Amino acid sequence: MDSIVNWDECLQHAEVSDIGMRRTTNQDAYSVVLATDMASWQQYGHLFVVADGMGAHAAGELASEMAVTGISHRYHKYQGMSAPEALHKAIVETNAEVHQRGQANLDFHNMGTTTSVLVLLPQGAMVAHVGDSRVYRLRGDQLDQLTFDHSLVWELRASGHLTEGSELARTVPKNIITRSLGPNAAVHTDFEGPFPIELGDTFLLCSDGLSGPVKDEEMGPILATLPPREAAQLLADLANLRGGPDNVTALVVKVTGPTMTTRMATSEPLMVQREKGYGAVHPFVFIATGVCFLAAIAMLVVQQRVPAAVALGGGIVSLVVAALQRWVFTPQGVALGNTRRLGKGPYVSIKCPVNAGFIEKLTVMVQQLREATQGSDWKLDIDQFNQFCQVAEQSARSRDYKAALTSYANAISHMMKELRQQGHHHKHK
Repeated sequence: MDSIVNWDECLQHAEVSDIGMRRTTNQDAYSVVLATDMASWQQYGHLFVVADGMGAHAAGELASEMAVTGISHRYHKYQGMSAPEALHKAIVETNAEVHQRGQANLDFHNMGTTTSVLVLLPQGAMVAHVGDSRVYRLRGDQLDQLTFDHSLVWELRASGHLTEGSELARTVPKNIITRSLGPNAAVHTDFEGPFPIELGDTFLLCSDGLSGPVKDEEMGPILATLPPREAAQLLADLANLRGGPDNVTALVVKVTGPTMTTRMATSEPLMVQREKGYGAVHPFVFIATGVCFLAAIAMLVVQQRVPAAVALGGGIVSLVVAALQRWVFTPQGVALGNTRRLGKGPYVSIKCPVNAGFIEKLTVMVQQLREATQGSDWKLDIDQFNQFCQVAEQSARSRDYKAALTSYANAISHMMKELRQQGHHHKHK
C-alpha cells in the first residue's frame, strides 16, 4: 500500500507560463504536487494550483507565489481531515498570510491573487477557486467550465441584471473581479465536486490571460487532439498571437490510466461540515447499569456473593460502555458522492468537435502569421514552418482533421519559438 507509484502510467500533466506580449513581469504562478505513494494518493490525491496576482511593485508576483506555495504546503499538513476540509483550511490560512504581508508593507498594500485548485482523488475531482482563473474539464468532445468567474460581469449575469447583447453588457469591464485572495482578512472560497473521473478526462487550469483571448470552442479541440505539453504550448501561443495582453498560464492534466478513475465502491466518501462532539448514550445502557447494581445489592443482602459479583461486573461493564459512548469522539457530517456534491458546476458546457470549421480558423491564423513575418530581416526557419503547413493542408483535404490540427499546431509553435529566439537575440545585441 505504501509502495512508490509510477504516475506516468496513468497521468500526464504539463505547464506553460508565459509573460505575454505587453507585460514586463509574470505575475502568474502555478504548483503541481503529486502523491508520493498510494497511501498519500488515498488521503491527499494530486494537487494542481494556478494563481494570477495583482498589485504594483511586484506585489502581484509575490501574492501569487505565496498562494501556490502556501496552499500546497498547508494542504498536506492536516492529517485526519477530509480533503475538502484540509483544502479549505489551507486557503483560509494562506489568505491570512498574504493579507498580513500586504498590511505590513505599503508597497504591497492590497496585494491579492486569484486562486484555482484542482485535486484528483480516488473519490473524484475536487475544485476550489477564488477569482476568475478557471478550471475546465474535457470529456469526449464536451468542454465543461467547472468554476464560476468571480467577476463583475458574471455576478451581474447570475443576478439577472445583465443580459447578453444588451447595452450594459457592452459597457461593463470584463476584467473587474469581485473576489481575490489576500486583500481582505477573510476570504470566501467556492468549492465544486467531487466530479467522477473517467479515463481520458482532461483538465485545464488557466489564468484569464488565456481564457480571454482564446475561446472555449477553440480550447476543446486542442485539448482533445494534442498531448498535454503540446496543448499547453499551443494555447499559450494562440493567446500571444492575439496580442498577449496579459500573462498566460496553462496547466493541462490528462487521465491516461484506470488507476486514476473514480471507484466509489473502494473509497470512503469525502466528508464535510464535520464537528467533533460527544456521543449520546443509549438509554438502555443506563437501564442495564441500574438493574445490575440493584441486583448486586439484593444478592448481597441474601448472602448470594457469587451472583452478586456477576451482577456487579455487569454494572461495571455497562458503565464502561456508557463512558465510551459519551466520551469517545464520533465523526459527524455530510458525505459527498454520486448523489451529493458541492457547488453548482459545471457553469458552461459546450460541444467542441474537431471539424473543418476549426481547421479553417487555424488555416487563416497560419496565413496571417506567415504574412506578418515576410519582408523582415529576421533569420527564421521558414522551410520547416512551410513543411508543417503542407502536411496540415493535405490532412485537411483528406478530412483527417485531428492530423491537420496537429500539423498546424507544430507550425504555429515552431514559428512562435523562432520569434521568441529572435526577440531574445535582439534584446541582447
